[in-house]
Amino acid sequence: MPSVQANGIEIEYESFGSREDETILLIMGLGAQLTQWPVALCDDLVARGYRVIRFDNRDSGLSTRIERDRALAWSDAAFSLMQGKSAFVAYTLKDMAADAVGLLDALGIEKAHIVGASMGGMIAQHVAFDFPEHTLSLTCIMSSSGNPMLPPAKPRVYSLFLSPAPSPNNTHAIVARGIKTYETLGSPGFPTDVETLREWAERDATRAYYPAGVLRQMAAVMTDGDRRAKLGTIMVPAVVLHGADDPLVPVAAGFDTASSIPGAEMRVVQGMGHDMPIALVPVIADAITSAAVRATGVRPVAAGVDKGLGSLPQVRDALPEMVARD
Repeated sequence: MPSVQANGIEIEYESFGSREDETILLIMGLGAQLTQWPVALCDDLVARGYRVIRFDNRDSGLSTRIERDRALAWSDAAFSLMQGKSAFVAYTLKDMAADAVGLLDALGIEKAHIVGASMGGMIAQHVAFDFPEHTLSLTCIMSSSGNPMLPPAKPRVYSLFLSPAPSPNNTHAIVARGIKTYETLGSPGFPTDVETLREWAERDATRAYYPAGVLRQMAAVMTDGDRRAKLGTIMVPAVVLHGADDPLVPVAAGFDTASSIPGAEMRVVQGMGHDMPIALVPVIADAITSAAVRATGVRPVAAGVDKGLGSLPQVRDALPEMVARD
């Protein structure tokens, strides 16, 4: 995969589709690598007439690691941040949004449809309100507004996140934790078989493993504050997609985000957790392109390509019952 120098760091990225098409920029979440955006989703969006770019955030995957401060236990960092201490904040979500915009600049892309998942959704929000000149549309997936009054994650999620990260020398433990994470956060209505989860966990463990970076990203999230006032300044078309069964970021956070963005459309997927199961690729693609089409119109695609919900008819047929829109 190629990389570019942008915003003072090196960013690893991957591009799908034609450079002549409008760009969809995919921003991944906490500690997640670009590989966690399904290739099937990228292919689906390309089939709908878009260029797609996915990339590693700073401190994850193969992008620059911000070597600062000693590695801390999850519990130490979390409790310190909950007490308002910012000693572990090496950068902010606005800095990470500037990385995303820097990537676009380095690739000669003036504007893009901005899409983010989880922490990536928060970064995408920053792109939309801090760098509106680069934003065509916004899609926030399983993300939040930063409202401190929103309900917390499920206890099982805290238990997982506060447990010690495996040693870099223990690949077996890293893979096991990856599988456990997928299972804990996964979609109860669209479960992924354990062998596929193992393949994904092994893929990412082999590509990169850097738990210290996850702590710094967590610090950026926890100190970002309430974004609702700034969300109110976003003027581009926006869609908020959220799972009804999300154990990490409860669906109330999605509703709060949508209500804070003028004209935003809220889509709730029954049975979806805090992941992107392959069965929901067409649903996710449809949400992204809904915002994009509202911004710039329907894109021309090759003859014979299904522009609707991709190539999974069982999901396409079930969509009216599965996704609630507001």
